[in-house]
Amino acid sequence: MNFLRNRLVVLGLVLLATLLLYLLLPSIRQGSMEPSLEAQRIGLMVTPPPPIPTINVSIRTGQLPGDPPLFFREALPVDAAGRQILPRLQVVLLHGQAFTSKTWEELGTMALLATNGYQALAMDLPGYGKSPNSEALKTDQNRVDLLSRFMESLGVRAAVLLSPSMSGHYSIPFLMKNSAQLHGFIPIAPVGTKSYSPQQYQNIQVRDIKVMMIVGREEI
Repeated sequence: MNFLRNRLVVLGLVLLATLLLYLLLPSIRQGSMEPSLEAQRIGLMVTPPPPIPTINVSIRTGQLPGDPPLFFREALPVDAAGRQILPRLQVVLLHGQAFTSKTWEELGTMALLATNGYQALAMDLPGYGKSPNSEALKTDQNRVDLLSRFMESLGVRAAVLLSPSMSGHYSIPFLMKNSAQLHGFIPIAPVGTKSYSPQQYQNIQVRDIKVMMIVGREEI
């Protein structure tokens, strides 16, 4: 148990190192070095970006068939010599409304996770990036089934799920129904939190380790 907790501590530090860049990316893209409104709302300060790994990490892409098809990116874990190794944990990265899976690649998050021994999987949610929208996602259960299909198709077992803002429409219902399939859950100001009671959140159990690290407040 302590060994797994240490893994989650390392993982949390890696993810938090890129969280600032994720929040500040809209302003950077506009040529401004001022923090984004979202970053200002949660009181974050501008810090230097995390160091880019010197090990060459390949990011592969693919598309899962289904309704809708799901585009994804994957970075496999490597050791200090750049050799592929078995993952310490699998990390599934969702995204907010203004972003796609490419954001995690551009920020270096996927490469950083891979060089620290984690398998990183980032998907374009339906209607974003290269994943088309679908009329088959009208209910919470539809969105839970979509995440389940994504994980099962890529052989994901007991992953850590990171979910910023808009992706809460997918991750919160999944957490409520399939929490036993997760090693950890890292929500970042997700939407949809008010749809459930405090008691329902208290009853959530993820496999071996519980991680509830909500930063900021719910956004639309």
